[in-house]
Amino acid sequence: MKFFSTRDHSRIVTASQAIAQGLSDEGGLFVPESFPQVDVETLCQLDYPELAAAVVSEYLTDYSKDFLAEAARTTYGEAFGGKAGHLAPVEGDTYALELWHGPTCAFKDYALQLMPKLLVEAKKNLSRTEKTLILVATSGDTGKAALDGYHDIPGVEIAVFYPTGGTSEIQRLQMATQEGANVAVYAVRGNFDDAQTGVKRVFGDKAIAARLAERNIRLSSANSINWGRLVPQIVYYFAAYAQLLKAGKIAFGDKVDFCVPTGNFGDILAGYYAKQMGLPVGKLVCASNQNNVLTDFLSTGTYTAKREFYKTTSPSMDILVSSNLERLLYHVTGSDAEVAGLMKSLNETGGYTVRPETLKAIQESFDCGWSSEEQVAGEIRARCEKDGYLCDTHTAVAFHVAAQKKRDGVPMVVLSTASPFKFPRSVLEALGHTAPENDFEAMQALEEATGRTAPASLAVLRQKAERFSTVIDPAQIAEVALSCQA
Repeated sequence: MKFFSTRDHSRIVTASQAIAQGLSDEGGLFVPESFPQVDVETLCQLDYPELAAAVVSEYLTDYSKDFLAEAARTTYGEAFGGKAGHLAPVEGDTYALELWHGPTCAFKDYALQLMPKLLVEAKKNLSRTEKTLILVATSGDTGKAALDGYHDIPGVEIAVFYPTGGTSEIQRLQMATQEGANVAVYAVRGNFDDAQTGVKRVFGDKAIAARLAERNIRLSSANSINWGRLVPQIVYYFAAYAQLLKAGKIAFGDKVDFCVPTGNFGDILAGYYAKQMGLPVGKLVCASNQNNVLTDFLSTGTYTAKREFYKTTSPSMDILVSSNLERLLYHVTGSDAEVAGLMKSLNETGGYTVRPETLKAIQESFDCGWSSEEQVAGEIRARCEKDGYLCDTHTAVAFHVAAQKKRDGVPMVVLSTASPFKFPRSVLEALGHTAPENDFEAMQALEEATGRTAPASLAVLRQKAERFSTVIDPAQIAEVALSCQA
C-alpha cells in the first residue's frame, strides 16, 4: 500500500515514510492509494487486539504482520483494563462506544498507545537513526495521550502546545505533570487553531527542516494529521459492529449509524474509512458544539473559519479549522489540484466553497448537527436521570445530536470520547449541583453525587508536582523546535 499527498499526487511514500514524516513537504496530508476490502464477518469474530492487527495490517503493508500482532496485543491489553472498544447500552437501540478506558481517559489512547511502536518500527524499516522531534498541537486530550505514549522512547523528543485557558484544569494538569526526560509542554496564547497553525508553519518551513537536519533531527507529528494516528481509530468501528452482532441486536449486513463528537474531523473520518472497507455503516453523524463550522459546511458546502470563536464546556471540540476534512475532500473529489486550491483559499481568505456535486457526495455518508451549551448540560442531566448513564460534555454533544438524527430501526452508536471525570465541574453543574472551584474537590463531589469512582490516573494528579508552566506566543513554536538538541 502506497500513500500520497492530498495536494500533490506525485509525492508517493510508503506507510513507514508517512508515519515517520507526519505531513507532506508541501503541507498536504498523506492518504492511502486505495481502500482495502475486507471480510467483515470474519473480522467480527476476532478479539480486539486481533482485530486491530488485522485492520491496521491492511494499510501498513511494509510492516511485518508478526510485529503488528505483537504491538496490538501489548497495546490493547492491561492498559485498557479489558474494556478496549467497550460498547454500553444506553436507551433502546442507542449505545455508547466507551473509548475512555485507556491510561489517559480519552479516545486518543487507542492511537497514541500504538503509534510510538509504529514510529520506532518505521525508523527501523527505513534504516533511519536520526532523532525524531514530535510537535503536537492539542485542544486537550491529544497532548496528554501523546506525552504518555512517547515519554522516554529512545530517539524521540516531544513538545506539546495547548491553548492557555483553553482546556479543563484536569487536562492541563495531565500535561503539566507529565514525567519523562524527553518531554516538554507549552501553553500558547490564543486558541487551538493558533497553536495548530503555528505547528503547521514549522512543518512547512524548509529552512527549519534544514537547520534541524544539520543536527540529525527530523520533524514528525502525533496529531491526527499523521496517518499513524488515524489508522488505529478505524478499528473500534468494527469492534462496535461486532458486539452488536454477538449480542443479537443486528443481523450481518444491517446498517448501523454512528454519531461522533467532532473537532479536527479525524475520529469521524476513521468511520468513513471503515465504511469504505466494507463495514455496513449507515450515516456518520458529525456532532459539533457551538463552534459549528462543520455543521455549516456539511449543510451548505461553504467552509467559513473566520467566525466568532467560543470557549465551551467541551474544549476538545473548540476548533475552527478541522484539518482532516482535507482528506475527505481528496477522497470525494479525487483531485489533488482541487484540494490544493481549496486549502490555498482557506489559508488566504479563511474559507472555501466546494462544488455542488462534491457536497452531494459527502452528504451520502455524512449528516450533522450541533448542540448549544444549554443543550449539552440538559443532555448530561437527562442521560443520568433517565438512563443512569453518566457522560462527559463532549459525549453529551453527540447524544443530543444523535437524538435528532436517530432513524427508526437503525441502531445508533454514540462515540463516548472522554471520561466525565476529566470535566468534573461542568458535569456536576449540569447535574444541578454547585461545583467547587477546585477540580479535585469537584471530582470528589461528582463521585458522591453519582456513586461512580473517578479513574485512578486522574485522582492521582492532585499529588503530582507541576513540571511545565511556560507560556509562549504561537510564533515562538519555531524557536522551541530549533532549540532541540541531537
